Amino acid sequence: MPERRVVIIGGGLVGSLAACYFAKRGWTVDLYEKRPDIRLPEHSDLVEHRSINLAISERGFSALRRLDPELEARVHECVIPMHGRMIHSLDGKQTSQAYDVFGKHINSVGRSTLIKLLLDEASSSSRVRLHFGHEFVQADFDTGRVVVRDVERNQETPIDADLIVGADGAFSRVRQRMMTKVLMNYSQTYIEHGYCEFSMAPRDGEFAMNPNHLHIWPRGSFMLIALPNLDKSFTCTLFMPWSQFSRVKSDADIAGFFREHFPDALERIGERQVCAEYATNPKGSLMYVKCTPYTYKSRAVILGDAAHAMVPFYGQGMNCGFEDIEALDRIMVRILREGDKTDDSSVTANLSDEQLHRALDEYSALRAVDTSAIVDLALENYVEMRAKVVDYVYLARKCLEGLLHRVFPRRVIPLYTMVSFTSIPYADVVKQWNRQTVWLHRSVRTVAAAAAIGIGIVSARTLGPHLQSLRELARMVAGKR
Repeated sequence: MPERRVVIIGGGLVGSLAACYFAKRGWTVDLYEKRPDIRLPEHSDLVEHRSINLAISERGFSALRRLDPELEARVHECVIPMHGRMIHSLDGKQTSQAYDVFGKHINSVGRSTLIKLLLDEASSSSRVRLHFGHEFVQADFDTGRVVVRDVERNQETPIDADLIVGADGAFSRVRQRMMTKVLMNYSQTYIEHGYCEFSMAPRDGEFAMNPNHLHIWPRGSFMLIALPNLDKSFTCTLFMPWSQFSRVKSDADIAGFFREHFPDALERIGERQVCAEYATNPKGSLMYVKCTPYTYKSRAVILGDAAHAMVPFYGQGMNCGFEDIEALDRIMVRILREGDKTDDSSVTANLSDEQLHRALDEYSALRAVDTSAIVDLALENYVEMRAKVVDYVYLARKCLEGLLHRVFPRRVIPLYTMVSFTSIPYADVVKQWNRQTVWLHRSVRTVAAAAAIGIGIVSARTLGPHLQSLRELARMVAGKR
């Protein structure tokens, strides 16, 4: 069988993991990344202050585990467990809200740390070649001809590929090019909120706060969050409407804003640091992307943010992108084995063009439904984080669901548990959650009705002939009798 080549555009988290997967399956891999190699000391700060900290959970670990359990173990060494949310009130009081009644947790991991680890893993394979400082120019998806440009030399180079993978982010140029060939439904939506990052240094060589929580300062229409880092610092991110950002202009404005809304965070970060970072760190926009299909014949597929960018409030962007790769790999391996019942091979480079076409079509149809569901859930979770976490109705339901989940762990599963601690397809998560919501509401109404009837019976037996009517009882309570 002749050599099969895959060209991957984008060397971030999803692109680098995809390179590892394809190399394992026998493909020759060329990965092109516009930025320099961030593993080099002179470029190590390229991702700082430009991207929100990551939380890796079961879906991300599952993709790493399928590739190589040893790689998963190495990633575990780089994370900090976060067992729940720590809610900070205005008076400085902190309240812990566990993520799961059985102690399951998500994990904070630095973006640059994880990218470097995956790039090292990819470059360790003789099948992978990494090309930094190269940007995508164009592609002929019918022939597999890709053109890239050396950014420094301004020199274009054509490459022939059997498969083109777009992992080049929310503003994907591969996706844009695919839209000239495919009848693609596409939407891009900005929300009216932005973000700015701050850093909270260690105190006396230790974390300034409990490191095993995701810290949240919920303030209704805006919030501050903080995730721990291995160097015992915290990365803090302020999310709020652009209209509020526009009103906070000077050092005095931002110091006063923190003093009013996040006084304990201001004390831990330091007023001078808050002012300096607000003035110099970029203010990022928040948007989400939906599109379908994700593929073109047997020639091209888009993965991760290129296919389904989402707001960061469920911590699923990276996890979902990693799951994309695992889902595609599972489909390709299954179709390969269906072609020869006696062959247990997983070398998907041996797929015929017809088999690859079928695999990509199946992947697109299956995955688009799930990713649309998590894009919506991520947006809805912003309201939960900045407002509902201090709402008594929300807290009551969370407590009740936790109790029921402990008693009926397979029948009643909290939404957060299904999203973060299982591999249940996102669309199925939403369906089960909706069924649970109906069942839960009915149960609450039934319990309430039974309680009312019970109270009525007890009252009747206690008061006997003195209770002639509800009106009479009302008069008694009002002191009118």
